[in-house]
Amino acid sequence: MDYETIPAPDFGQSLRAVSVNLLVRDVLAEVAFLTQVFALTAHRSSADFAILRHAGQPIQLHADHTYAAHPLLGLLPETPPRGAGIELRLHEADPDHAAQAAAQFPDAVILLPPTDKPAHGLREAVILCPNGYAWVPSRRL
Repeated sequence: MDYETIPAPDFGQSLRAVSVNLLVRDVLAEVAFLTQVFALTAHRSSADFAILRHAGQPIQLHADHTYAAHPLLGLLPETPPRGAGIELRLHEADPDHAAQAAAQFPDAVILLPPTDKPAHGLREAVILCPNGYAWVPSRRL
């Protein structure tokens, strides 16, 4: 699928099972964070919308203002964290690299530095992006 040119209705109809769509204050800033920290691939990045991919799975970002007529917009907190209680797990993403890269973003917070979790068989970190979502890069031990 060509994520750069696919018409919106075709993209919407291509989604299956569970998909991720995050509302963010600044799409381009969030794209920069996610591509630099977690090595996600960005497509169609604009001030309004972006498609990112991790391990072939699409993730959508929408700017807050694109939800002006949607009831969800009124529920967003004025300040992060926005996604308290939700972990966005990026399996096969390097937690050590992610923590080092996240340190370059002043509004990012490393809640859990890279840590071996033998009970889970994973090495993982928990990083809040500038919008307050909890991203968990992990690798198998």
